[in-house]
Amino acid sequence: MIYQYLDGENWRHIYLVGDLHGCRALLDQQLLNRHFDTEQDLLISVGDLIDRGPDSLACLTLLKEPWFRCVMGNHEAMALAAVNAGDRDLWVMNGGDWYYRLRDDELHAAQEALQLCRDLPLILQLMLEDRTVVVAHADYPADHYAWGQQVNTHRVVWGRERVSQLQQGQGATISGADDFYFGHTPLQSPLHAFNQHFIDTGAVFGNKLTLVQLQ
Repeated sequence: MIYQYLDGENWRHIYLVGDLHGCRALLDQQLLNRHFDTEQDLLISVGDLIDRGPDSLACLTLLKEPWFRCVMGNHEAMALAAVNAGDRDLWVMNGGDWYYRLRDDELHAAQEALQLCRDLPLILQLMLEDRTVVVAHADYPADHYAWGQQVNTHRVVWGRERVSQLQQGQGATISGADDFYFGHTPLQSPLHAFNQHFIDTGAVFGNKLTLVQLQ
């Protein structure tokens, strides 16, 4: 699935979280601080739930929660390539070794949750009362956004060209939607430029976890 549509009218509050990378305790504390209600609120992730951090399995099983949505990150893509196609080395090199240490019930739970990753969208369009928000892991590699438009899917998950340009003071607005939110590239603080927001603040490296309230 490339695109997924969400209507904000279905939830009271909507939050967006940066790359988790196994930092479930940090997320749970932030949700507690915000009085997150699993019956009324929604949490959206920019992807990279797993690898490098202390509890990848707990983050991965968020995919089973009805109050959670996520786009495909490059670490989910590496995990699927390892589990389904045997491309293990790249994943292990990038933090996937936790999976191969699991046994019994934990391994079964991880296998089930990883299969849910196959259905993750690459791009999520969220319609709010006053704006259209687009979420992808690394980039929306086009100057104009349109629902269902064909884009380079590798760059959606892996690209760093746009954030690199913005860090150098270059860039431009992406037309067709009001705001674009990405993760993927760890930063000391969120980067906001034009209508683009990069919110991976490197929680797994000891920095803070960024949680943004969209509604």
